[in-house]
Amino acid sequence: MAIFHLSAKIVARESGRTALGAAAYRSGETLVQDGIGGVTHDYSRKDGVVHTQIMAPSHAPEWVYDRSRLWNEVDRMERRKDAQLAREIEVALPVEMRFGEQMELLQSFVSREIVSRGMVADIAVHHDNPKNPHAHILLTLREIGPDGFGLKQRDWNRRELVAVWRESWAAHVNEARAMCGQ
Repeated sequence: MAIFHLSAKIVARESGRTALGAAAYRSGETLVQDGIGGVTHDYSRKDGVVHTQIMAPSHAPEWVYDRSRLWNEVDRMERRKDAQLAREIEVALPVEMRFGEQMELLQSFVSREIVSRGMVADIAVHHDNPKNPHAHILLTLREIGPDGFGLKQRDWNRRELVAVWRESWAAHVNEARAMCGQ
């Protein structure tokens, strides 16, 4: 049986954070905050980011695949000073697997457990430490439709959902390792 790690936390405005800043850091990119003084979040010198990708439901508008526009829109939608902006899931990737196998595992999990629920997922894979390959998955908290974001989904904040994700991640890791002969 594999050792796995999945943790979840909220990106909240009351702690002085923005969704765009969180996305810039995790993706190792430079992103400019629209409408909030034009703050530039520059993490382009961050080492170890080996892959970034946005996954979304098939009915989502095309603009969700633009990281800057996606997270600027999230920051604009949430007006309260104590707003929850996004959820971050961090998962450890099995060190024994090749990069392509890690990606298949991660994309399968995100597709089955997150995107299928209607969330947009912004994935950043980090290999900054050879003994700790991992992925950050930044999730929207509002349902997405063809016309953009709708209502916040309170069910996505349930602790039980994180427990489901942990169980599912463990099963995905064990299944993938068995298929790789490990």
